[in-house]
Amino acid sequence: MFYVIISIISGVTIVLARIINSNLGKKIGNMQGTFINYITGVVTSGIFLIIFRNQINFPGNPLQITQLWIFFGGFVGVLCMVIANYITPRMSSLYLTLLVFIGQLFTGLLVDYFTMHELSVGKFIGGLLVFAGFAYNSIVDKKKKEATE
Repeated sequence: MFYVIISIISGVTIVLARIINSNLGKKIGNMQGTFINYITGVVTSGIFLIIFRNQINFPGNPLQITQLWIFFGGFVGVLCMVIANYITPRMSSLYLTLLVFIGQLFTGLLVDYFTMHELSVGKFIGGLLVFAGFAYNSIVDKKKKEATE
């Protein structure tokens, strides 16, 4: 149950961070906002490393890792932030959250398929149902908007 609560809190912080960073991007520019976000992240990570240094177990020198693709996560994180800063002011938070969730769900299915050789038909159908619900709601909202204009 603890992990469920922490996961929900993580989801809340992602939506809040997306909104805060988008507002920063609108004020100072998308790339500048992303840069400030990651500088703040580096400082915060440094503080956490200092506070929790006794609880962190580094498995050797991270610079000796030979699989360089492992460091690609930082690039993907920056790309995610740039995209989020661009798109967040252009659609509702609910729609954005649903679309991000759908993207995460299907990406998770692909990762599970290629790494664990599993494909969950139930999760795939669930993702399609979520997408269908989004599409239906989007059409209804568009018709409401057209009717009021």
